[in-house]
Amino acid sequence: MEHYSEQMELLIAELSKLPGIGSKSAQRLAFHLISQPKEDVERLAGTMVSARENIRYCRQCCSLTDRELCGVCSDPARDQKTIMVVETTRDMIAYEKTGKYKGVYHVLHGAISPMLGIGPDDIRLKELIERLKGDVNEVIIATNSTLEGETTAMYISKLIKPAGIKVTRIASGVPVGGDLEYTDEVTLLRALEGRVDM
Repeated sequence: MEHYSEQMELLIAELSKLPGIGSKSAQRLAFHLISQPKEDVERLAGTMVSARENIRYCRQCCSLTDRELCGVCSDPARDQKTIMVVETTRDMIAYEKTGKYKGVYHVLHGAISPMLGIGPDDIRLKELIERLKGDVNEVIIATNSTLEGETTAMYISKLIKPAGIKVTRIASGVPVGGDLEYTDEVTLLRALEGRVDM
């Protein structure tokens, strides 16, 4: 026996595909959406479609932007010779919130994970290597303190060191197993300031 109408079931099913949304949360969201004014729901739907159509990867750092270059890469005040490598755009934003890092970023969009079948070719490493052909003094590796993050950091370090570019790793202070996006700004800043040579 169906508990909801076909349209409601479809809406719940689509919402439950979102990360972190189980069936109960999907039901709550569905009921919330149908109780909102039609204009609000149309604006939400339009914003989602527009974001999907217009947001792309920054030509330089691979973060998400709606322009060719993101705000960080296009800022002439940023130190283009220092590149911090992070796993996700959310990690980049976490460091930006500290207000202290003045270099630029490179977003990998993942980490090497042999267990999940994710290799170096599945993340944005080729783009990083291409950037390093320019004038770069230091690469700060700020991947998460997980097995995948550490594997990725070691791989990048071994890849870059022969080029003679200084390679550093953020200091511990970011808890092992922790994600950068959930770490407070003070801890992130201490990890950045205490980075070590690899």
